[in-house]
Amino acid sequence: MVPAFLRAPWVRWVCLLLLCSAYLQGGFNKLTDFNSAIAEMQHFGVAPAAPMAALVIIGELGASLMILAGFYRWLGAGYLAVFTVMATLMANRFWEMSGPERFSAANGFFEHLGLAGAFLLVAWLDLQDVNKE
Repeated sequence: MVPAFLRAPWVRWVCLLLLCSAYLQGGFNKLTDFNSAIAEMQHFGVAPAAPMAALVIIGELGASLMILAGFYRWLGAGYLAVFTVMATLMANRFWEMSGPERFSAANGFFEHLGLAGAFLLVAWLDLQDVNKE
């Protein structure tokens, strides 16, 4: 038997907030320090850097808010899953590294795959809820 407080809607919302927290923080930091967001794009060879930084900010904040508000939650979660996989393929290329750098990048790579899986689970569960209506 699941305790009643675990079935409360706020518990689900807090879990979703925790899942989105890195994207809310990242989007907010990029928004408040746009020059650093541009520098990050340039560091990873993304061009044109400024428009792509703006798209990343919109995507991170917009998709997170969609998830938290329950507005096309499946779409926001799917977007963040795809974004996370693409970003980790770009930033955590552990197969090109050696030593401690490889170890750290591999850990980051698989942690991000776990995040992507969690977002896909959110999307799947939301689509099941939508189909019940």
